[in-house]
Amino acid sequence: VITPTFTFIATAEVVALLGLTPVLVDVDEDTFCIDIQALERAITPKTKAIVPVHLFGQNADMESIMKIAKKHNLYVVEDACQSMGSRYIFGNGNRQHSGTIGDIGCTSFFPSKNLGCYGDGGALFTNNSELAEHISIIANHGMKVRYHHDAIGVNSRLDSIQAAVLDAKLPHLEEYIANRQSAAAYYNKRFACNSSIKTPIVASYSTHSFHQYTLRLEGIDRKKLIDEMAQKGIPMMIYYPIPIHLQTAYKNLSNKQYNLPIAEKLSDTVCSLPMHTELDDEQLDYIATNFLNIISHCKSN
Repeated sequence: VITPTFTFIATAEVVALLGLTPVLVDVDEDTFCIDIQALERAITPKTKAIVPVHLFGQNADMESIMKIAKKHNLYVVEDACQSMGSRYIFGNGNRQHSGTIGDIGCTSFFPSKNLGCYGDGGALFTNNSELAEHISIIANHGMKVRYHHDAIGVNSRLDSIQAAVLDAKLPHLEEYIANRQSAAAYYNKRFACNSSIKTPIVASYSTHSFHQYTLRLEGIDRKKLIDEMAQKGIPMMIYYPIPIHLQTAYKNLSNKQYNLPIAEKLSDTVCSLPMHTELDDEQLDYIATNFLNIISHCKSN
């Protein structure tokens, strides 16, 4: 199962837990999503599926991915956990919601997500009615009829209270995304003339819902920057400090020797500023002003 190495561990984790082999590939330096050429090079007769990740709120190049999948008769499972509400834009101008293009789409309702509940939660999407029924059976202990277990299943039912929270928040999703996009536009404008900062690039084939505002640093002591921002009460995060192919649990999972320089470079240079739906102008100004002031004296050797 081919998936990018620069992502949250859950993407590869579920593949390994199922006894399958995650084949990790590099990402595009601009979009942080799976590199299309790297994906195609990784396909072998053993390949069964592709799991693209729509990282930080932006879609991977799904039109190209679906063409490759069709060519090689592969399934596509979209990891849309961070991209709820974003749209993929096809070459003909048609738009489609993230997570609705492949055979299955997966999303997360973790509280920090664009559409979050009050605890852990998630959902799967598919346009295949037969597959939908099978997924529903697995999610309910393998039952279609109560106490008749036709498949090996799990307890993966969303709690009613979480569903109620999501039902109340869903009508506001577009508003949430617009607020995030507005905050991202503010950051972009403030940082545009600083050569040490590379702001997020939005691909022509995708809208961006900005689950995270992740930028790249050039010639900056990242640890010093994060420490000094914390002293100002501004949290910064690194998503993700170690790509999956360098994680201890995955180093010996296969005999494959990886050379994935873009992911490793990104892990050394990315950082994420605060991003949520309630950021106001005063907060944004405070964050951006301090970020620019601190970064000016955090040059790396």
